[in-house]
Amino acid sequence: MNPVRILGIGGSLGDASSSLAALKIALEAAGAEGAETEIIDMRALELPMYVHETEAPAAATRLAEACRRAHGFLWSSPLYHGSMSGAFKNALDWLELLGHDDPPYLADKPVGLVASAGGAQALQGINSMELSVRALRGYTVPMVVPIARAWQLFESNGTLKDAKVEKQLKALGREVVRVADKLRPRTT
Repeated sequence: MNPVRILGIGGSLGDASSSLAALKIALEAAGAEGAETEIIDMRALELPMYVHETEAPAAATRLAEACRRAHGFLWSSPLYHGSMSGAFKNALDWLELLGHDDPPYLADKPVGLVASAGGAQALQGINSMELSVRALRGYTVPMVVPIARAWQLFESNGTLKDAKVEKQLKALGREVVRVADKLRPRTT
């Protein structure tokens, strides 16, 4: 059987992104479990704002195709004003392109959630992303990784200084692979 495919979506539009650094750690752990991994960095994606019933730009089509191929996801967003970033939410809005698929959207696909915050409220970012997972008909794995005071935990080059958070991120990457393997369609 082909390897499980895990798509990481996240980061911020800033030069140094703790949420992108965290995503890379979780995705690396997924790869160590034998998963085929791909990452979509918000900054590199360069998505225009979503407008309903307009022709999809190439970046949105690439995002949708990557989501179709994936068996599971790791999402990581910075916390901005109590929620996921606008860039991240905009990317999720473009997943409307998957609405007429059979099954639609992210049906039967697990999503692992990470949020990084400058303060102590990273769980608010997780909560807002979880609502979007449900709206897109996906499943959130029970483990989540809210990273509070991320500016204290990451070096400017993305190196994580906290072994406990690193352990959590790696566990999340492994968990998404495990659940995606159980939920993915079996072909004969």
